Amino acid sequence: MREIPIENTAPATLPSVAEQGPLPLGVTQGRPAVLGKRWMVSSSHYLASQAGTKMFERGGNAIDAGVAAGIALNVLERHLTDFGGVAPIVLFRPGMAGPESIDGLGRWPASFTLDEYRARYGDTMPIGAPRSVTPAACDAWLTALARHGRLTLADVLAPNIELAEGFPVYPRLARAIAMLEERLRQWPTSAAVFLPNGRAPRAGEILVQKDLAALFRQLVAIEKANASKGRAAAIIAARDAIYTGEMAKRIADSQRRTGGRITEQDLADYRVSITPPVHATYRGIDVYACGPWSQGPLVPMTLNLLEGYDVASLGPASLEFIHRYTEAFKLAAADREGFFGDPDQVDVPIRGMLDKGYAEERRRLIRDDRAWPELPEPGDPWRYEGRSGPAGYRPQVASGVGAPDTSYCCAMDAEGNAFSATPSDPGLGSPLVDGLGIIVSTRGAQLWTTPGHPSAIAPRKRPRLTPNPALLMKDGRALMPFGCPGEDAQCQAMVQTVCNVVDFGMNVQAAIEAPRVISRSFPWTFYPHAYEPGVLCVEGRIARAVRDGLAARGHVIRDWPEMTPGAAGMCAIRELEPGTLEGGADPRRESYAIGW
Repeated sequence: MREIPIENTAPATLPSVAEQGPLPLGVTQGRPAVLGKRWMVSSSHYLASQAGTKMFERGGNAIDAGVAAGIALNVLERHLTDFGGVAPIVLFRPGMAGPESIDGLGRWPASFTLDEYRARYGDTMPIGAPRSVTPAACDAWLTALARHGRLTLADVLAPNIELAEGFPVYPRLARAIAMLEERLRQWPTSAAVFLPNGRAPRAGEILVQKDLAALFRQLVAIEKANASKGRAAAIIAARDAIYTGEMAKRIADSQRRTGGRITEQDLADYRVSITPPVHATYRGIDVYACGPWSQGPLVPMTLNLLEGYDVASLGPASLEFIHRYTEAFKLAAADREGFFGDPDQVDVPIRGMLDKGYAEERRRLIRDDRAWPELPEPGDPWRYEGRSGPAGYRPQVASGVGAPDTSYCCAMDAEGNAFSATPSDPGLGSPLVDGLGIIVSTRGAQLWTTPGHPSAIAPRKRPRLTPNPALLMKDGRALMPFGCPGEDAQCQAMVQTVCNVVDFGMNVQAAIEAPRVISRSFPWTFYPHAYEPGVLCVEGRIARAVRDGLAARGHVIRDWPEMTPGAAGMCAIRELEPGTLEGGADPRRESYAIGW
C-alpha cells in the first residue's frame, strides 16, 4: 500500500508519470459552493448574510432570515439601499398555492401630474427629493415578516440595531461617500451621518447611524406595546407608525423643505401590493419573476426565446451562445420598452409576451450571422391574448449617466421556505429625514418625462422598477431563489446564471463566477435613460477570438476587466437534493453565502 497525493502536494520528482499520480489540481472557481443541510443565506454583504443566519439560531425560518438580511443591507450598503427605499420580494412556503410577490415599490405623488412636472423641470430629473415616491422597503419587510415569518420584529431588528450603532466602513462604501462628498455637504442631515468629523470616512473607520438605530428601537417599542394583539398585528402596528402620525409628519415636512411632493396623505394611502408573480417554464423548471411594474418579466421572456435552442451544445462563454443570448435579450428588451408599465394604470399584454408561441415567432428574428444594430421593433403580443392593442413604444437614442445601483439577499431552509429580495435606493441619493435616518425613495428616477411612454409620470403611478428578485421551482418545491444588483444588467446576469446552472451543469458558485456580457443596446431605466445601440460589454475572461467573432457579427464590443461589479453581483441558493442546499455569492462585490 502506498500514499496517494489526493491534494496533489507531492513534488513532481518521481521517475514516471504513473508514479507521480494525477496531475496537480486546477482551480476552476475562486470560492467553493457552500453546502448545508439546515439553512442557507446569501447576500450582497457578508455582515448582512450573518445577520440573516442569526434568525435561524433564534428558531426563525427563511423569511425571518431574508428580512433580517435585507434590513441589514439597508444599514450597510448606504450607497445602494435604504430602509425608506424599495424592496421587491418573491417568496414561497410549503402549503402555499404558489409563490407570492410583494412589490415593495412606492408611488408617485398623487397631486403631481406629468404636465405640472414638465412645466417645473422640463425633461430633466433633478437629483434628490424631486424624484421622490412613497417609501416602500419598510412596508415590504414588515409585511413579509408579519405574513410569513415566525419571529418578532425585535428579533429581526436586534442585529440591525447593533450594525446601525457602528460597523467598519469597507472600501467600496468609503469610495462612494468620498465621490459624493460635495453633494452630501449640501444636505446637513446627511452630512451629519456620512461625513463625521467633516470628511468622508476612510475604510476601516466606524460608521455610526444613531437616528436609524433610534428608529429601529422605536419600532420595537411599538411592537411591544401592541403585543397583546398577536405577533402579526404587533408588527403591522409598527409598520403603520411609519405611514401615519409623527413619523409621517417628519417625512412630509422633510419633503416640503427639500423640494419633494410626498404628503402625509400619500403616506397614509400607501400599501404594498401583494400579487402572484409572473410565470413561465424553462426546460421543465418553473420560473417566477416580478410583474411588469418591474423589469422582472425579462427573465422568463428571454428564457422562452433561448428554449428553442440546444443551449447545452453551444458551450458556456462561446461565440454562438453569447450571440444568441444577446439577440434574444434585445428582443425581450424591445417589448419591455414597448409595453411595460404599472399595470394598475397601463394595459400590459403580459400573457401574450410570456406565451411560448409568441417566443417562437420572435425567435425567427434572430440571425446567426448578424446582430441587430439597435433595439428591434416591439412585437405584437396582443394577438396571443386574443385581442388587439396599441403598437409598442419605440425609444430614442439618449446619452448620460444614471448612477444608482442596488443590492440583493436570499434565504432557504430545510423545510422548503424560500425568500428572494432586491432592496435598493441609495441613502446617499437624497437628504436624510431629520430624526429618522432614512431617505424618501428616489425611485421616481425610473419614470419617464416623455408623454406616451408606458412608464411616463402620472399621479400614484409606480415606476418601472429595475430590482427584480426571482425564484425557480420544480415539482411544487422551491428550487433556487436568485437575483442581483446591477440596474439594467440585473436580468442579463440572472438569465446567464440560469443557463450556466440548467444548461451547462455548473454549481451555483461556478455559474455566478463565470464571465458575463452586458448589452447596452436598449435604454437604461434610470434617468436620463442612456441607450447605446449595438454596444456589448464583455468581461476580459471571455476569449479574444470570441470577442472578435462577436464584433464580426456587428456587436460593438466594449472590453471590461476580467471581473467587474458592472456585470452585476449575483447571489443564489439551490436545493440539490431534499436535505442539501447549495449557496453561491458573487466575488464581484462584497457578497457571501453562509450555510449550516
